[in-house]
Amino acid sequence: MDYNDTLIEALGIETVSLEEDCVIMTMPVDTRTLQPAGFLHGGANVALAETAASMGAFINTDTEQFNVFGLEINANHIKSKREGTVTATAVPLHKGKTTMVWEINITDEQDDLICISRCTIGVVPKNRKE
Repeated sequence: MDYNDTLIEALGIETVSLEEDCVIMTMPVDTRTLQPAGFLHGGANVALAETAASMGAFINTDTEQFNVFGLEINANHIKSKREGTVTATAVPLHKGKTTMVWEINITDEQDDLICISRCTIGVVPKNRKE
């Protein structure tokens, strides 16, 4: 999959593991992902979480027939961070024919919880009229 010129590339998100029941991705905490006060931006956490959930949904879907889109995401930001790397671990709570629900825990290098998120993904037929 080509991440060039995408938000994934812009934020420095990298895939560690991509399996049907567990997706692990990392993101640097640096100038690309900080808010003006110098802390990890909550929106960057959300982007990482939705990316991990979307990738999980993607590999669980027949992508010749269906597209996957984020429908809803929530996030609780537990701990702040100024530098280093955060890791998102996404696991499915529900894998249905038209929706999937993924839980994403974002942790730091010490395995401290930084953010917990839940993302609902829509599975939409490609031949659907817009």
